[in-house]
Amino acid sequence: MRKRFVKLDHENTSRRTFIRKLSMGIGATTLGLHGLSAMAGGTNPSPSPETLEKLQNGRKLGIALVGLGNYSRGQLAPALQETKLCKLSGIVTGSPEKIPEWKRKYNIADKNVYNYGNFENIKGNDDIDIIYIVLPNGMHAEYTIRAAQTGKHVICEKPMATSVEDCQRMIDACNKAGVKLSIGYRLHFEPHNLEMMRLGQNEVYGNVEKIIAEDGFRIGKGGWRLDKELAGGGPLTDVGIYCIQGAIYTKGEMPVSVTAQYHEVKNKEKFDEVEQGLDWQMQFKDGTVADCKTSYAENLNLLRAETDTNEWFELSPAYSYSGIEGETSKGDLDFKQVNQQALQMDDFADCIINNKKTPLPGEMGLRDVYIIYAIYEAADTGKRVSIDQNKKMLDWRIGD
Repeated sequence: MRKRFVKLDHENTSRRTFIRKLSMGIGATTLGLHGLSAMAGGTNPSPSPETLEKLQNGRKLGIALVGLGNYSRGQLAPALQETKLCKLSGIVTGSPEKIPEWKRKYNIADKNVYNYGNFENIKGNDDIDIIYIVLPNGMHAEYTIRAAQTGKHVICEKPMATSVEDCQRMIDACNKAGVKLSIGYRLHFEPHNLEMMRLGQNEVYGNVEKIIAEDGFRIGKGGWRLDKELAGGGPLTDVGIYCIQGAIYTKGEMPVSVTAQYHEVKNKEKFDEVEQGLDWQMQFKDGTVADCKTSYAENLNLLRAETDTNEWFELSPAYSYSGIEGETSKGDLDFKQVNQQALQMDDFADCIINNKKTPLPGEMGLRDVYIIYAIYEAADTGKRVSIDQNKKMLDWRIGD
């Protein structure tokens, strides 16, 4: 049984209608010739006097984590003990039993503890400057919009949302509120992945002709990840998005089309709502092909590029929180291991303090959800699905 990503929008807008909207600029966003580059940071509000005063007094920007699941507990909260420009100041949770441990472990004040009902009260809290949405995918849009309405800057975990329409609503809400929006793409701060970008985009070993990108793991009970309403899809929306990102930032351009095939479902009881796995191919304008694979039934972790000079460079593992390793046809890629999440959050804090555009804006998240939708459409129909290259807002490159 085929499993689609969540509908393109809540009104069952056709793909043709979406493309037309994309060319005109959805909602309040109008995209010019420079597309994402021209509007990466939204309205770029000036840092508030309170924010500037905090930094002048040596105080870090405060982050509130919304959702205290595995990623917040195991990665973000520990990373915030290493950040230089921001710190963990607040939490938002629907699980009261978690509150005492978090308060004790991270010295969180009572007034900085919220639940999903009183979430909007963050608006008047000067201890919190950034709200980080770390909820199941299907909740990203609602809470990003609610966060923007508090006047706080927002980081949202990937995938940005479960429909292109919701992505645009999130961008519009942050623009209207005059706050910055960034997507949690941590690998843009990881040295090995940065080197893949440099080698590929600068054609250091020649023009990239083939890319292999694979990411997957053997899922257990799965929880919300196997719930279509909460997840939006299966491994493609979860770890497969790293393959989309890796292929694009290694090649340095958008694909022109995609083809895709679902994996055979071996466990129909577990995978009754979302796909077990997918193979897909992204075709680029010059003939380069990215062969991609994601799965909830296999352990996969590879990003490899091959060039027209018979040289190659790769990362394996490529997308892990730590322990990333790289090699080229010329020798090893030997970079230090870093705390990716700490660098990611410090970069966003720096963008706020110095009124800069984030390199990971909502428009990048929208782009990736658009591609995810195209991949699902290709798998559902068995046909090649075009990525409209006239839509400049989709052309996002590192360094723009």
